[in-house]
Amino acid sequence: MFDSVLYRRLAKSYLALILSLMYVPMLIVALASISKSRFFVFPVRRYDMKWYENTFSSLQIHDGFLTSLTVAFCVALISVTLAVFGALAYARHDWRGKSLFQQILLVPVFFPQSVLGLALQLWFNSFGVVMSWEATVFAQLVWIAPIVTLIISIQAFGYDASVEEAATDLGASRWQVFRDITIPLLGPGIVSGFMFAVLLSWGNFPLAYFTSGADVTIPEWLYGKMIGGYTPMVPAVGFLSVLVGALALAIGFSLKAFSGQKDNK
Repeated sequence: MFDSVLYRRLAKSYLALILSLMYVPMLIVALASISKSRFFVFPVRRYDMKWYENTFSSLQIHDGFLTSLTVAFCVALISVTLAVFGALAYARHDWRGKSLFQQILLVPVFFPQSVLGLALQLWFNSFGVVMSWEATVFAQLVWIAPIVTLIISIQAFGYDASVEEAATDLGASRWQVFRDITIPLLGPGIVSGFMFAVLLSWGNFPLAYFTSGADVTIPEWLYGKMIGGYTPMVPAVGFLSVLVGALALAIGFSLKAFSGQKDNK
């Protein structure tokens, strides 16, 4: 009995420690963004929202947020489209070269992103491709699309393929089976993969740094300000960036819950 109580207390303490390590830095960033002084001093003596006012009035930051959102949405949309077909090939069918496909799929996931970004930059330069947000979309797809494929593959492994066979026996075409049976069954995996791709792309720095050129993303802007020209706009933008990610996550959970309620009905 004593050992059980001690174990629960240790488990709760460990959980509290992990949560503190995760969320206390975010709290410090939030406090630094509303401090009136140029450099963060704890405890904060004087509060001011001028750094947020400067952030919202900065055209450079507006462009950075727009670029990051555009890249994240494009990467997520293309990744999910490719991943649906890749996951079906990966999980539902046996074909020659499947083992090689699985190995190639996993290589970019474990490749160092900085090295991958440099390699893609050199490859783009050899073909005369101009570094821009479009190049960043392609670069991030190389890394994110395999991850999304693995996420949707888990869902593809889990559903019963006999439902598709029954629909075919009842006279449904391949397109009707794919549209009305396969896509809804893969729905939770598609939503999860899309939101995961958005979050990975939104916070990605190495690939964007090597391929975006003049189109600066928010992580690049933060890096540039940290190495030169620091102002409390940096924690303000950082905290807003975290809020955008949290909003995307909340939307994903809401869509997943709505989909679950719809299936129950």
